[in-house]
Amino acid sequence: MARPAQTPESRNVRLLKVGEHVRHILSELLLRQQVHDDVLSAHTVSVTEVRMAPDLRLATAYVKSLLGSDEEAVLKALRTNTAYFQKEVAGRLKLKYAAKIRFVADESFDVAGRIDRLLSDPRVSRDLGPADAADAADAADAED
Repeated sequence: MARPAQTPESRNVRLLKVGEHVRHILSELLLRQQVHDDVLSAHTVSVTEVRMAPDLRLATAYVKSLLGSDEEAVLKALRTNTAYFQKEVAGRLKLKYAAKIRFVADESFDVAGRIDRLLSDPRVSRDLGPADAADAADAADAED
């Protein structure tokens, strides 16, 4: 029986689903402190996103140390324990190939903070009309 043709959309859905499963597994391992590492035990680490390569052999995990402290030390500890994470993910997902995991610092929070500072700049507020400025202020308050 022939395999049904995969469209790019269905392939992307599969990548997203597998990425979410990997993210949940990594988050659970870090939350339950199943990795025996002093640095990881001392910090709370959030796995914000996992992007899978199209062949599912490479997973890029975007991580952020909560409270932003010692981010480099946390990344080093995660990279040191990569073999353990890969073994656990491979055992729980039961895919044909075990994905190689690469840990990267998540910069999206820094970018969001920069955009927020730019939008709250008085020069930008001046360019917005009174109704637009009130909407922007309400949106900024809702995010806090």
